[in-house]
Amino acid sequence: MTDSRITAVRLGDDGPEVGVQGLGCMGMSWAYGPPDADASRAALGRALELGVTLYDTAEGYGRGENERFLAPFLKAHRDEIVIATKYGVTVPPDNPRKRIIRNDPPYIRQAVEGSLQRLGVDVIDLYYMHRRDVNVPIEESVGAMAGLVREGKVKHLGLSEVTAGELRAAQAVHPIAAVQSEWSLFSRDIETNVVPAARELGVALVPYSPLGRGFLTGSFGNADQDLGQDDVRRTQPRFTGENAAANAALLDPIRTVADARGASLGQIALAWVQQRASVHGLTVVPIPGTTRRARVEENTAATGIALTEDELALLEPIAAKVAGDRYPDMSFSSAGRE
Repeated sequence: MTDSRITAVRLGDDGPEVGVQGLGCMGMSWAYGPPDADASRAALGRALELGVTLYDTAEGYGRGENERFLAPFLKAHRDEIVIATKYGVTVPPDNPRKRIIRNDPPYIRQAVEGSLQRLGVDVIDLYYMHRRDVNVPIEESVGAMAGLVREGKVKHLGLSEVTAGELRAAQAVHPIAAVQSEWSLFSRDIETNVVPAARELGVALVPYSPLGRGFLTGSFGNADQDLGQDDVRRTQPRFTGENAAANAALLDPIRTVADARGASLGQIALAWVQQRASVHGLTVVPIPGTTRRARVEENTAATGIALTEDELALLEPIAAKVAGDRYPDMSFSSAGRE
């Protein structure tokens, strides 16, 4: 495995400079089974060695536990790291499957203070609206976020799972550095409207779940059978029942490309996402999540893979054939509002 550091890019026209691939940290504390703190700390350190500087978390990941977990690493490497966290989605302690979405200005102020305390920092580098509460005008929410920038609590603003129209409305209030949305060989709906709007406005795309929550790596074939009871993927339609079997067959063209290159399925899937930057003409910084040092090395190596036109053509039909929605309740995404 190469020790080459990944290249750096800038998020948005005036955003922070980060490695061209970031690290999603959610699974280090929550969602994908029992956490392994020692393995996760090793993964964090190795990522930094390889040039990964954007670390992504949220107040909703384990009710703040993920932010607390990252605090010592962040303290030890503060000048090297761009920390991104998100407000707007909370999980009630008595119902871990429920999501409460809030974007009202009083909550935003409460949320940022909580994240600052849990992370142990004076300022958050990139602060996202995690999900959109349609009952609160986005101008009000972003206006409150802009106030945090003026107060020095936040450096740059981001949005997650927004429509093109919502992005434009937000940008009119304050510059947006990045939009975080699901984007992978299995999920390409943002290419219709959000990606062109981001390109026009000079906003970067930060794809989450670029490996289809691990499914695109071939690491599991059916969540019901292969994953533990506390794994949230057991609730997601694409990974269970007949959908799982249908979607597993869609890995064949990825496997064909991977075998020919001596690469892993995950590397080809990530290379495809990384290559969206040149295809669509904007900055793209995916944030694959992992708790394993070896997987960090594998993922960052994918930034050096340039897929050919023939390989891209082989992968092109996959998304249109995917069975099942991204979430059991698609109101948790921007798809129904676009």
